[in-house]
Amino acid sequence: MSTSDGPTRSNNPLSALLRLLRLPWGRPRSEPADVRPTDPAELGREVRRVQAGIIRDAFKGEVATAGPENSPVKDDADLTYLYRPGHLLVQAERLDEVLTWFRERGEDFGGEPEPVEEPIKGRLVTIRLPSRRDRADDVLATLDELDDHFGRQDDADSPPVATPDHIMYVTTRGGLCPATEPEVPRSRTPWPPQEADPTPAPDPKDKIRVAVVDTGLWMEAIDSDASPWLESDDVFADATDEERVDRTAIHPYAGHGTFVAGVISCLAPETRIEVEGLLTRGGAIWESRIVRQLDEALGDDNHPQLVSISAGTHTRCGRPPLSFAMLAAEHRLAERDDVLVIAAAGNDASDEKFWPAAFSWAVSVGSVDPDRKVSDFSNYGKDWVKIYARGRDLVNAFPVGAYTCHEPPHAGIVRKFDGLAQWSGTSFSTPIVTGLVAAVMRDKRIPARAAWQAVEATAIDEHDTRINEDIRIVGPLT
Repeated sequence: MSTSDGPTRSNNPLSALLRLLRLPWGRPRSEPADVRPTDPAELGREVRRVQAGIIRDAFKGEVATAGPENSPVKDDADLTYLYRPGHLLVQAERLDEVLTWFRERGEDFGGEPEPVEEPIKGRLVTIRLPSRRDRADDVLATLDELDDHFGRQDDADSPPVATPDHIMYVTTRGGLCPATEPEVPRSRTPWPPQEADPTPAPDPKDKIRVAVVDTGLWMEAIDSDASPWLESDDVFADATDEERVDRTAIHPYAGHGTFVAGVISCLAPETRIEVEGLLTRGGAIWESRIVRQLDEALGDDNHPQLVSISAGTHTRCGRPPLSFAMLAAEHRLAERDDVLVIAAAGNDASDEKFWPAAFSWAVSVGSVDPDRKVSDFSNYGKDWVKIYARGRDLVNAFPVGAYTCHEPPHAGIVRKFDGLAQWSGTSFSTPIVTGLVAAVMRDKRIPARAAWQAVEATAIDEHDTRINEDIRIVGPLT
């Protein structure tokens, strides 16, 4: 990632937006105007600043950023990952060793660390860090020293003793959001198209159970004229996971979880879809909070059979996130046939691993365009992206109201929605794969991993010259 020689800019999203409004492509206007800046590189950097500012505002300062060298950055355009300041995740079985290390280094810290929560009981502990007397970054500098002491572990099967509590976000394109902001669709029908209900309909107790880890569910989409495929009998959320939307000013990332649920419903009617409202703070959440919820869900007797995650993060040193490594160990995700995690590969146009999609036990999903070429925003990598599906210009449910674009070159444009939107990103190729797997589970009455293998067997093999890799594609394209 390139670096900036210019002055550090404000990270406040309002300041960033006002700054954009002073630029020629940022003046308020209505569609269809689309004036692009002459410097694409600076455009991308401005987008990243604005998106990071949204997360900063949502977390009210409880967020820090690191660059490619795992050091703090002054300009959010240079960030590689975000993390929770003042906290570490530690393997529970190594906690005493870590606390002993702090005590032996007592003169270097202004106190002792404090265990504050246990996201996965017996596996993972969150600790609050004391301040450092050298005033170095409390998380990054301390982890460098812990690596020196305990040894560096990069293997998912041998996770590090301690890591940052990374911030996970809805999948990115050189920034911290889906590959595009939502657009007004040209069609009043969903894409992918709605499949016919199965005959006979499955008994309610036999319906496939899917968990969508996302921004929550906008309840007005259920049983609406605009999205009748979202039926109240099958798509639901707890009261705490319902998404509240101001129709006069739809907030960033609103409708993301509803859209994802709609894609699954279109491809796999008569599927029980529970939308978890976890990514509610600027489309982001600490990884420890996601795994705490997933640990509870997977430990339930009526656990989800498919978990669809259209979110993730790059990580410190590119290592597997400790939280998901511990979740996989606790619930034997690499061995079980009855639970499958399907996760977005991310939209950085990069081959750098994006987690949790990059775990071997997950089905990582990249995006292709209708012409079978890898989307210009999609991450890729033959050693970790398992499958591709269309992620360009999908149409599905979205809140009714006015949305003001935040990102250049469209910053300031007001888009008005009436229940559907068009959206792009690996966020949306992921539920295509989830829907395909759920439909096979329903029709063949086979467990999750076997159904995934059946879907994978239908893949089209292509060679993509842009990334110079062989890829495999499933699902509808046109």
